[in-house]
Amino acid sequence: MSYQKTIIRPLFTEKMSRLEEEELKYAFQVMRGVNKIEIKRAIEEKFDVAVKKIATMNRSGKDKQMTVRSGGRTIRTHGKRSSWKKAIITLKEGHSIDLLRGEVAE
Repeated sequence: MSYQKTIIRPLFTEKMSRLEEEELKYAFQVMRGVNKIEIKRAIEEKFDVAVKKIATMNRSGKDKQMTVRSGGRTIRTHGKRSSWKKAIITLKEGHSIDLLRGEVAE
């Protein structure tokens, strides 16, 4: 499986930006059916870095309730966000990824 089908997008949060600087950790949203070995291959292929460790988490989708006004009437509806999988990648010393520009620094 190629990295285009494995990695969906990088995750940018305050916590992850702190972990990038201090511990060389990066977070990505990945396909739900992939395992750690496939994720490692995809990251190494796409960014040309050495991966030290991978942690994965399955995040369950939350229930959502909405109120919509349509034609003067109020309609209440509910739904569910889809479930997703998160991978936290730890790189070996001397490697880093610039996610904003997509460049690799060694």
